[in-house]
Amino acid sequence: MRSRQYDPDLTPPWKRSAPAPEVPADPDLVVEEVATGFCGAVVRCEKTAQGPTVTLEDRFGKHRVFPMEPRGFLLEGRVVTLVRPTAPARQAGPRLTASGSIAVPGARARVARAGRIYVEGRHDAELVEKVWGDDLRVEGVVVEYLEGVDDLPALVRDFAPGPDARLGVLVDHLVPGSKESRIAAEVTGDHVLVVGHPYVDVWEAVKPSSVGIPAWPTVSRGVDWKTGVCRALGWPEHTGAAWQRILGSVRTYKDLRPELLGRVEELIDFVTAPA
Repeated sequence: MRSRQYDPDLTPPWKRSAPAPEVPADPDLVVEEVATGFCGAVVRCEKTAQGPTVTLEDRFGKHRVFPMEPRGFLLEGRVVTLVRPTAPARQAGPRLTASGSIAVPGARARVARAGRIYVEGRHDAELVEKVWGDDLRVEGVVVEYLEGVDDLPALVRDFAPGPDARLGVLVDHLVPGSKESRIAAEVTGDHVLVVGHPYVDVWEAVKPSSVGIPAWPTVSRGVDWKTGVCRALGWPEHTGAAWQRILGSVRTYKDLRPELLGRVEELIDFVTAPA
């Protein structure tokens, strides 16, 4: 029988804790820190003199830094050990833009076309720029925004669209029988294309999973939609900050719903088609 004094571990095997699985702390991974219960998405990992740390951001935008200690986090209720993510493998194929098209190496922005794309608001314009910006610069397409669609007929008259100056318009909540649909029908022509998505606001065109929510909430009539969304999600009622949070969750076309993707691609094709 082996003497206990030479046994390096006197804990019976059935009482020993199994090692926690190691999980790379990739950006946007949502975990809970065991000791404090702080839950958030991984923002970054850093190497410090005391050891590696991870920064988490909770749903209110608050950041906290934690040491990446063994068995220090919960992932979907399971104890894990976070480790620094490995460097992404170098892509062998051509680089893709955020819209999924093949990037043109060394391409310079083309001189702006006479044609334009108008979107309904600033948030729409920022989202289109983030996903399709590279494509738009190569094609020389400028995106501008309206403040609603009520003035669209006057804008179309002033723009005077033609074969070499086509006008594309993206409208929110373009559904049959709506005010937006009536205005769209009034201005649509050979050189004007008005398309839209069915959502009340372009916020909804971002996939809920990308934002880290189960679904976009239903907002009661009479309540400002964006304010109602913030309330339902428990976010501070600051729509500008909420939008930055949503926009920050968008990295590629994969973060957007197809009802928006198809319409923007359609507008780009329309305004860049040969006369």
